[in-house]
Amino acid sequence: MQINMVAPCIFGLESLVGDELKKMDAQNVTAENGRVFFSGDENILARANIRSRFSERIYINLGSFEAHSFEDLFQGTKKLPWEKWISEYDEFPVKGFSVNSDLFSVSDCQSIVKKAVVERLKGVYNIDWFEETGARHQIEFSIIKNKVNLLIDTTGAGLHKRGYRPVANDAPLKETLAAAMCSLSRLRPYHTLYDPMCGSGTILIEGAMLVHNIAPGVKRHFSAERFEQIDFSVWDRERELARSLEIHESDFKAYGSDIDRNALEIARQNAMRAGVSDYITLRRADLKDFKPVTERGTVICNPPYGERMLSQGQVSEIIKTMGKVFPKKHGFSYSIISPSEDFEDLFARKADKRRKLYNGMIKCQMYMYFK
Repeated sequence: MQINMVAPCIFGLESLVGDELKKMDAQNVTAENGRVFFSGDENILARANIRSRFSERIYINLGSFEAHSFEDLFQGTKKLPWEKWISEYDEFPVKGFSVNSDLFSVSDCQSIVKKAVVERLKGVYNIDWFEETGARHQIEFSIIKNKVNLLIDTTGAGLHKRGYRPVANDAPLKETLAAAMCSLSRLRPYHTLYDPMCGSGTILIEGAMLVHNIAPGVKRHFSAERFEQIDFSVWDRERELARSLEIHESDFKAYGSDIDRNALEIARQNAMRAGVSDYITLRRADLKDFKPVTERGTVICNPPYGERMLSQGQVSEIIKTMGKVFPKKHGFSYSIISPSEDFEDLFARKADKRRKLYNGMIKCQMYMYFK
């Protein structure tokens, strides 16, 4: 069965998502702002959920059309083959959003989409009432500049929820973004990773998972595992395949430090839950005392921002301190995510490369120093 799908992602990560989907043998991979379209069979659907490191979730893409009126929305929705995925017992709630479109009332759009799906399924199953006691098929619509996209969520809890981080510190970095920073920093199995402001350990853990090719979703479950249209053996096979691709021997080491004892304890527990604690060494230390213990290293960090926890003056001092303790040094590279417009001036060096990324709703740059 050929399935059209879409993977939304953090703005700036579209190329990473596209590349990883191609490596999973997905077909017709095309990237747009904040999402990547692709196709494949049910194995690819399960594989993308289990192995995608950078996507936010995986949707079945039922179809798209233009709508300027509620009648357009109703008829366009009704034409789509909902019965391919929703049985007469399944639950199918509707949610969505509308941007720069003639149809701006989200609650009205929600009602119209639900009504249209019900009318379609009534005709197919020849029944008037849907109990909705079966598997949950969350329908989502997006209406952008009058173009409607209708989707069914296959993921459930977002893909950034790997399962190793039930508790985080005050300002956690999303797992998908941490993984992307490690990938963009070209982290390899023979590298030594440092994070001198490691908080709950997300960068260290995602780095260890990335270099050892540990599938981020291999230990968790997804809403589509309850879809009767996908045989459960597909999920078992894809988990086995993901585990068979793991790298078990490497020279990789990760060193994390933080001034907060509580954060370090959380990091320790998270690393154990993720199965990568053997690769990670943690210690309590102030940023100003950062001294790498190896001749080469990849430093990746997410310092506190003014928008998150500290005053602008404190943020500036942290960036100045980083400039001092991250010297230009053969064998070392530094990647730092920050929303500060004055970052390079405060750090006292122009970045060798910059990349625009979003941390939540905060527009940031990833400043990379490697020359």
